[in-house]
Amino acid sequence: MLSQAPHQSCLRLARTLFAPDIAIAASDPRVLHDMLPDEAASLLASVPKRQREFSAGRSAARQAMTDLGHPALPVLQGADRAPVWPGGLTGSISHSKTACLGVVGSVRALGVDVEEAEPLEANLIPIICTPREQDWLAGQDPVMLRLIFSAKECAYKAQYTLSRTLFGFDALELTIDGFDFTACFLRDIAPFQTGDTLTGRFAMDRDHIITAMTLRA
Repeated sequence: MLSQAPHQSCLRLARTLFAPDIAIAASDPRVLHDMLPDEAASLLASVPKRQREFSAGRSAARQAMTDLGHPALPVLQGADRAPVWPGGLTGSISHSKTACLGVVGSVRALGVDVEEAEPLEANLIPIICTPREQDWLAGQDPVMLRLIFSAKECAYKAQYTLSRTLFGFDALELTIDGFDFTACFLRDIAPFQTGDTLTGRFAMDRDHIITAMTLRA
């Protein structure tokens, strides 16, 4: 039996992390996908690798829209480089070297992140992790640093829909329990206050880590 392509395997994993009202699609970021004219206009000066990744993300997002019964509308890029979703929808896009995911729904906010299941350099630990997270990480499999990174990226994407605020890894502190994680704000970032939490889930296989978050009204 032929093994699944990386993006197909990621899609299978991602479907275990989102409720049925959230649509998920996957694409291969190593090839160039068709784009709508308004999407392509934002990439005129981009290098080929960026064009492939961007087109893969938009392709997955538009497929997710049609899976929800919506027309495949363009997902433009805002001045802050974040996706601009069509009215009534929100979503999130992520890609690794070999897989791209797009999730779309009619909820308050969504976050998704996909990473290769490979260790990160140990010198990144104090950049990514709070002291409490570093204590938890001690004795764990080295790939768990990548999980912390991914979960923080996922939480950041979800909250950014609401806060439109840039911040670093030190603004959130994670607690991991089984295949669930909680991200706690360590300072006020409106509309969130210190101590507010966001909850998400993760799944992983030998190749990828996927983290997911849905914020409802």
